[in-house]
Amino acid sequence: MTTRPETPQNTYTHGHHESVLRSHRWRTAENSAGYLLPHLSAGHSVLDVGCGPGTITADLAERAAPGTVTAVEITEEALSLGRDEIARRGTPNVRFAVADVHALDFPDDSFDVVHAHQVLQHVADPVLALKEMRRVCKPGGIVAARDGDYGEFRWFPEVPALDEWLRLYQALATSNSGHPDAGRRLRGWALAAGFPEDAVTAGASSWVFAEPADRQWWAELWADRTTKSSTAAQYVEKGFAYLEDLEAVAAGWRSWAAAEDGWFNVVHGEIICVA
Repeated sequence: MTTRPETPQNTYTHGHHESVLRSHRWRTAENSAGYLLPHLSAGHSVLDVGCGPGTITADLAERAAPGTVTAVEITEEALSLGRDEIARRGTPNVRFAVADVHALDFPDDSFDVVHAHQVLQHVADPVLALKEMRRVCKPGGIVAARDGDYGEFRWFPEVPALDEWLRLYQALATSNSGHPDAGRRLRGWALAAGFPEDAVTAGASSWVFAEPADRQWWAELWADRTTKSSTAAQYVEKGFAYLEDLEAVAAGWRSWAAAEDGWFNVVHGEIICVA
């Protein structure tokens, strides 16, 4: 009897606190997968890796119909968030499965499009993940990934507490075997996964928060994530910060949001790979 080798262990740094879901439920195919949409057609079969709360999944399903979108997450608990959103919308062409991107439980050549949004930054072995995404993609199909690059995030005005927020997050994510600068690495990971150079198209896009309401929303969710989510507990448990340090970071977020000239640019790398 052949046993499959153990897959690398993932630790999802963000967790699923309400403040995290507040951010993730804002995501749509338009604001988070626009680079993929020209490659998606009606009738396509799609694998959505790390579907989260399912808002992008539902949008992709609308465009792929009558094709089917298979949404996967690493645990049934995480997958339930997507199930709830799809049920709320009444989207009929979405299927669900618990799966680890390091070892996807699907046959070779199963899907026309394999998509992952903000996933590879959290997995222990992104190259292995992309190899699996390529394996389950049909020849000539599309493997697409988009990830943030925290080191390229920029904001104004300069707020020292936000420098501390970035330092803390990068340290915590790295300690969890994550890759907070994943955006810049996507092309290299794809090449290491076996995609030919001429099959990989790399790009970038941003979310920009500058209008008063947008600044307020962005700052409050990060203030809450810093002090109330499982990330906050990890900072303290791992010795990266004390609670008072985290409160100071949260105050910095609110100070930034109150600035009339406030601006925050969230940079993402993107890849489109032809399988």
